[in-house]
Amino acid sequence: MKFLVLGAGKMGYAVAYDLIRGSKVEKVVVADSSTENLKELVKRLPDAKIIPVELDVTNEEELAQLMGEIDVAVSCITYKHNYELAKIALATKTHFVDLGGNEEIVAKEFMLDELAKEQGVTIIPDLGLAPGLVSLLAVSAAESFDEIYDIRLRVGGLPANPDDCFMDYCQVFSIDGLINEYNEDCTVLRDGKIFSVPSLSDNESIEFPRPFGTMEAFNTSGGISTLPQSYLGRVQHLDYKTIRYPGHCDAIHMLKELGMMSKEAVETASGPVVPRDLLFKLLSDKLPKDEPDVVLVRVMVSGLKDKKPVQIVWDCIDYADQAAGLTAMMRMTAFPASIVAQMIARGDITERGVLRQETTVPTKLFLAEMDGRGIRLQMTERAPAHIK
Repeated sequence: MKFLVLGAGKMGYAVAYDLIRGSKVEKVVVADSSTENLKELVKRLPDAKIIPVELDVTNEEELAQLMGEIDVAVSCITYKHNYELAKIALATKTHFVDLGGNEEIVAKEFMLDELAKEQGVTIIPDLGLAPGLVSLLAVSAAESFDEIYDIRLRVGGLPANPDDCFMDYCQVFSIDGLINEYNEDCTVLRDGKIFSVPSLSDNESIEFPRPFGTMEAFNTSGGISTLPQSYLGRVQHLDYKTIRYPGHCDAIHMLKELGMMSKEAVETASGPVVPRDLLFKLLSDKLPKDEPDVVLVRVMVSGLKDKKPVQIVWDCIDYADQAAGLTAMMRMTAFPASIVAQMIARGDITERGVLRQETTVPTKLFLAEMDGRGIRLQMTERAPAHIK
């Protein structure tokens, strides 16, 4: 099996780290426009399977040549490129997965479905932590119900020790993607209907074991992917919220209300300034980059089993693997993409087209693969506290 990893940053490194451990993996081409990123990756992963290539992904001719030589391409670069990358994958008849995170771009990818089927190509977007892992946890729980009432997804990537971090946060992934999550409207299911609600709304308290205790969770965009469409008519309530240390939402909400997430230039005494660009720069400089991190996950699905009300809860608290040079966010985001890419290459996934992960990925096999990588996902079945 031969793979192409686009991007040699944190997520690209983690995908390559996982792929080279596959017994059937022959080659992992890692492409990035930064020679420094490539040198650092090869230095940290000195494996003959890895082939570094300096490449700008906007160079479609060179990229198509690379894609034509491999089985599955994995995009670990900013979501802005994923639609164009998917089109190149179709032209070269190369299977393609990405980390997604932006509903508008993913919707454009799904417009390629018929062409992907004609080309015999599998494309699965949004394969990371959220969307990605949490969607598959929800499906795994929902499959056991006779009737489903609600699905609630809660996820947070956080500094393990927040005391010295600005706004109790650190850079666990792209700042650009973070601003999108905080700024764009969110898709939810309420009373069985699809709605759009503002990000940073519906703040709630959520409890985790010590040392975390009471945390907060609020609506953010991009983490729910195609689940509302897949479960429309089947559940009454479905939402996704981001977990943070208490007080973070209020601080971010103030910045949003101030207009700091706007892409429209503002005239100032020193000339025009785009507030979002300034916020990106300030957060990039202010938020620490190398703090030990933790990922908190809780997925709750309620419904009827054997005519009895039941709630299935998936919980996970995952810390950085410092020995392997992997943050918790790298593990929880990159491993799902790598696992599904290998499933496609092995033939565990044979359906062609642009596919929803929740209707395509074999959940039992996926969860077994995650467990084999030391990701401890704990499932509990209990009586629901309430059913809406």
